[in-house]
Amino acid sequence: MMNTAQSGPATLVRHESDAPNERSTCGWRHLLISRQDKGANIAAWAHAVDIDGARAHFHQRSTELYYVLEGEGTVTLDEVEHPVRKGSIVHIQPGVVHSATGRVRVLVVGIPDIAEDDLFFPEQKAP
Repeated sequence: MMNTAQSGPATLVRHESDAPNERSTCGWRHLLISRQDKGANIAAWAHAVDIDGARAHFHQRSTELYYVLEGEGTVTLDEVEHPVRKGSIVHIQPGVVHSATGRVRVLVVGIPDIAEDDLFFPEQKAP
């Protein structure tokens, strides 16, 4: 549900069960705040992601924050493995090749939103 006020900025309140759900490079994700909200002038997007083996990838424009809600596993950043568990946070700058293993549920925040044209794989060259 999105609420807007006549004189103020748009606000957005949404429960995970009401968010679109899709398969991504990292696993199944709920699009809490994402491309469907583009008209709401959002500053970042947020996805709840059930990581089940994230394919190595990177973004040229977007920074990502992963906050581990449940589980444990490993996040690999530019070929360096970092163990993560509930309560861990990971800051991923643009250009950093990242992947994950294990069963981990994370809140992923992308700043700015990550568009389909900002997803690259190490075997690809970014423009």
